[in-house]
Amino acid sequence: MAKIVTLTMNPALDIATSTDQIVPDRKLRCDTPRYDPGGGGINVARAAHALGVDALAVFPAGGAAGNLIGHLLRREGVEYKAIPITGFTRESLNVIEREHGAQYRFILPGPEIGSIDQQLCLDELAAAAADATYIVASGSLPLGVPEDFYSRVAELARRQGKRLVLDTSGPALKRAGPGVYLLKPSLIELEGLVGRPIRGERAEEQAARELIEQDRCEVAVVSLGARGAVVASKDAIERLPSIPVTVKSAVGAGDSMLAGVLVGLTRGLSLREAAGFGIAAGTAALLAAGTQLCRLDDVERFYRESHGTA
Repeated sequence: MAKIVTLTMNPALDIATSTDQIVPDRKLRCDTPRYDPGGGGINVARAAHALGVDALAVFPAGGAAGNLIGHLLRREGVEYKAIPITGFTRESLNVIEREHGAQYRFILPGPEIGSIDQQLCLDELAAAAADATYIVASGSLPLGVPEDFYSRVAELARRQGKRLVLDTSGPALKRAGPGVYLLKPSLIELEGLVGRPIRGERAEEQAARELIEQDRCEVAVVSLGARGAVVASKDAIERLPSIPVTVKSAVGAGDSMLAGVLVGLTRGLSLREAAGFGIAAGTAALLAAGTQLCRLDDVERFYRESHGTA
């Protein structure tokens, strides 16, 4: 059975392409597009699978885009459970402008998901997670899903004795409530949680500590982009540096980082070591063009180099 089960309430079919210039009022001829299954939890499952750990993705799906996501996951060998809905799964478009190297990301809204389909998603998640170690709830919430939805996921995880990992933003993050094992906010999301601007390393560490003290989570992994990450638990707060690389695309880097942390934990690494493996995975995703995620060889190489191991 999968050690990691993910929930993605707002999945997307990710489309990546490039064009010479992006200018208004002209037809823009693009390169052959690349299609990938997308959405936070789906990306975590894909990255964990690529890193050698069994993962299963649960998500609602409808229309041609939803069907294609399932086809693409099967092609990658990623297990999934799709809950059929009447709405159409959204698409997102990532376009690189070759002249300036700029990247443009167009994110469409997801379908409205009613209360019955929401419950079906939770029921499928509960069944899939019966023998899992981690439940990962990741990504935005679509229309129709209440802001406190992730608190229901936390209650489900508590009843089953599973560790809940949460990666979201905005009101969905604020109203997730207690019961989260690991939270992965960005600096902006951390500011939203503590209700104040955060300036300087000491303030970052204090804010991360507050998440633990307020019982929002047991572990906080605060992603700082090019400055690495802060890892906080009740026992310690540590700062881990980033790994410098030339960035091709940042799409999916955060999801790859989270998958790397969980893969490290399932391998028996300490929290600090697992966070380092996560940074290596997030860095590896930066090397991939478009909507591709991390590769195992790159992740292990970066981890060895950053930890001074052979």
